[in-house]
Amino acid sequence: MLYNWLLALHIIAVIAWMAGMLYLPRLYVYHAQALQKGGAGSAALSETFKVMERRLLRAIINPAMIASWLLGLSLAWQGDHWLEGWFHAKVALLIGMQLIHAALARWRRAFANDANIHSDRFYRFMNEVPTLLMIGIVILAVVKPF
Repeated sequence: MLYNWLLALHIIAVIAWMAGMLYLPRLYVYHAQALQKGGAGSAALSETFKVMERRLLRAIINPAMIASWLLGLSLAWQGDHWLEGWFHAKVALLIGMQLIHAALARWRRAFANDANIHSDRFYRFMNEVPTLLMIGIVILAVVKPF
């Protein structure tokens, strides 16, 4: 029974984490476009994006990531998955997701300091990386191919 509750909470936390991980790079696309266009309204728009990006990262993405990891490790402990091959592969992809999370946080700080060096095209590409990692993670967790 505990395992099912942990699993349900883990899925909820992962959904929240992934929603933020998919939305934040999209905000960066729009933020970078606003900066590239310049003009009178771009400074005010940039400030709005800064607030949105900070709140999304600090209020949703970071707490959801922490909950996902804690609940996921609890599931691994409850299910004794430590020695299973699919679990090792899943953890490797999760480390990749964690690195993307860290990059998103670093890019948010760059925008906050008006020091962004990337184009909207770069952020469009980076917006796809969490999706690809998520697909692999879900397949490993559900199918357990090895």
